[in-house]
Amino acid sequence: MTDAPRQLPLDLPVETRHDAEDFLVSPSNEAAYHLIERWPDWTDKVLLVTGPEASGKSHLAAIWAAQAKAWVIRGVDVVLNAVPHLVSSGALVIEDCDQGNLDEHALFHLINAARERGTYLVLTARGGPDGWGLKTPDLLSRLRLAPVARIDAPDDALLAAVLVKLFIDRQLVIDTTIIELIRSRIERSIAAARDFVERLDREGLARGKPITRAMASKLLAIDEAETGETS
Repeated sequence: MTDAPRQLPLDLPVETRHDAEDFLVSPSNEAAYHLIERWPDWTDKVLLVTGPEASGKSHLAAIWAAQAKAWVIRGVDVVLNAVPHLVSSGALVIEDCDQGNLDEHALFHLINAARERGTYLVLTARGGPDGWGLKTPDLLSRLRLAPVARIDAPDDALLAAVLVKLFIDRQLVIDTTIIELIRSRIERSIAAARDFVERLDREGLARGKPITRAMASKLLAIDEAETGETS
């Protein structure tokens, strides 16, 4: 028996919403979410938001940015001559501070200038500043003093809810047994969930068929064979 002919799936954009009502709260992110919600009643003007890839750091930062009317930039965009302009915003999000090419001198002066002007700063990274590879002791000491809103790896309930949302974002309605199958066998991370849903959607489009449990099981088995894991 030959396989059914495969179609070429179109790479259509999937809308990602970063509104407050789209953030799924669970024990793994509840403390971080409530800390963002308490703004401006913070103990410090600087807040670090940390968590694994695709864990919701940017989503939380976007929720706060909407509340505080903050500008949003990336860590690599912090340069010395831009510091006066950046702190004039009153509220600023700096994304991916641990992803390399960080101008440590500029960030150090930005933090000092923000404290002097009363500007709020939210910095996102995958981990705490001790893991950023910083070479400027004064900057590291400043960042160590900042409170941290930490997002942990998702619990079972959150991972299942994220899977449902990822399918809904693609306008797909999936049986709950398929959701549970995927949740129980993928890596416990939102990044892994996002990647698997994307691949499963493309597989369904290529086959020209609705997503089935058998289709999901086949992809899971391929992944487990590649990593040497078994279900």
